[in-house]
Amino acid sequence: MPHFVYMLRCAGNRIYTGYAVDVEARFEQHKSGKGAKFTHAFPPECILQKFELQSYEEALRLEARIKKLARTDKERLAAGDPELTAELLGGLGETLDQKKKRLRKEARKKKDTRERKSSRGIKAGHSDLPIPNE
Repeated sequence: MPHFVYMLRCAGNRIYTGYAVDVEARFEQHKSGKGAKFTHAFPPECILQKFELQSYEEALRLEARIKKLARTDKERLAAGDPELTAELLGGLGETLDQKKKRLRKEARKKKDTRERKSSRGIKAGHSDLPIPNE
């Protein structure tokens, strides 16, 4: 069953982001005042964007990422910016353990790269600059 994250344009040019299995039915709930408190106070005008995801967990992660965006980025996303969309959708399927393993692996790789560079190049406390005569 698909899961959706949607963005609505609401009164006062505000943007609301939410989760639903049936976006159109949820939009009608919002319009009738039976949706979220926010859309009760600022009635929705239209659906700006909707994203289909494979799992409930992915949908909630995307919803949280969108809600953390700055207003300008939300506008870009609503307009269909492909780079921002790809960035937000990246890694949604990762579990917390998978994310921790990936980050540890990336940190080890950076550390190994730094160590290799330092063993080939200038070592701490040493320099190629001549020591001034006293």
